[in-house]
Order: sequence, then structure tokens, then C-alpha cells
Amino acid sequence: MKLDVLAIGVHPDDVELGCSGTLINELKRGKKTGVLDLTQGELGTRGTIETRYAEAAAAAEIMGVQVRENLRMRDGFFKNDEAHQLQLIKYIRKYQPDVILANALDDRHPDHGRAGHLIADACFLSGLVKVETFDQNGQLQPKWRPKYILHYMQDWYHEPDLIVDISDSFEQRMKAVEAYTTQFHTSTSDAGGLQTYISTPDFLESVIGRARLLGKRIGVKYGEGFTCEKKIGISHLDALIQVET
Repeated sequence: MKLDVLAIGVHPDDVELGCSGTLINELKRGKKTGVLDLTQGELGTRGTIETRYAEAAAAAEIMGVQVRENLRMRDGFFKNDEAHQLQLIKYIRKYQPDVILANALDDRHPDHGRAGHLIADACFLSGLVKVETFDQNGQLQPKWRPKYILHYMQDWYHEPDLIVDISDSFEQRMKAVEAYTTQFHTSTSDAGGLQTYISTPDFLESVIGRARLLGKRIGVKYGEGFTCEKKIGISHLDALIQVET
């Protein structure tokens, strides 16, 4: 299946927190979208691998994405090296997305930045004909390079190059986030166990606050911000949102 947009996150829940509103927007426009988790989040303090898979599946259903896969790289210990790049290239060529939404290039969690650079490097190498990969049937995969890689915002604030209006998708987005009941403080989560940086009520409040802040920047209620290493082009001026000054 060719996808229009592929969102990649190093941990299950990265995509939900960083760019699920944008994914939902694209789905509403009839686009084909998918999620690729690089690791199983096995080093997370709360929950287990099994609960992460169940939560990721529930979140995928809430978002409505057509596909979600997990590459099972080692949480915390994967590298941006040839082996991991080739592993990721196979999936980029498998789904041939026009746009990839990727982890931040620099963030509080070192996995985020390392994954952001791994994704960017794999996208470039995926466009080289002499980098050979083979599909599950042993067939040589054609080269493919996405038109854009947009890095979503995570813990640290980065001045965005692009802000997407997610006001109409925000409620659905938050339901996808709250599917991770072992990770975040929700009405159905277990209040017991060790508390972490992301398990307190304050964390989800900060997620909502960030969306409000970014929305305000473009004159809407909620927004998601992205950085991009190349200039962003538009095909017509109707794509511009009128911002009051």
C-alpha cells in the first residue's frame, strides 16, 4: 500500500503526542496514512511491551490510520548506523510516502534526536539507486525519497517552520494520546506504580498548553508545529491561513 503520509516515532506514543492531529487532518481529506514505531518502548518505567502494543493498536484505531508497524529496534540502544538505516529504508520503500513526519532532531530524550537523524539519513539514502534493499519476497525494491520530512515538536520547544491547524481534530487527537493508559494520567489510568515525568496530570496539561500556544500563533484554537531542513513550498495561495495582526 502506498501511503501519502507516514508518521515515524521512536517510541509508541511519540506520534500521538507530536503529530496525530495532523495525521487525522490528512485522513479526513481522504489521504492514506500510517504509523511506524521504531522500538517497543520496553525501557518505559510504567507498563509492559504487551500493554504498549495494545495501547498503540487502540490509538491507531482512534486515529483511523490504515497501517501501524513496529520495527523492534532496541529502546535506548539503537544506533544511527548502516544496519538500522537499511532496516528503515525497507519500510520507506515499501510504503513510498510523499511526506514523513519524524521525531525532533534535538530533544530532552536522547532517543528522540537520534531517531530524528536516523529517519532523515534513511530518507536520503532511500533515494539512491545503488543502495539495494529487498522486500519480503526477495524482490529488489525501487528507490524512493519523500518530498518532505517534517520533524514534530516533542519536549523541548523549537521555533516551528510550519504550524498546522488541528482545531477540528484536537479532541480525537487527545483521545488517541489517552489510549496510553499506563503512561499518562487519565480518567481510566492506574494511579498506582512509580510516577514518571509523563505520568502526572501536569504533563498532559502541558501538551494541551503547547497546542494552544501554537494555535494562537496562527490565529486558531489548536496547532501542531514542525521544523523542516528544506524550504517549504505551496502550490497556491489559498493554502495560506489568514492570521490577524
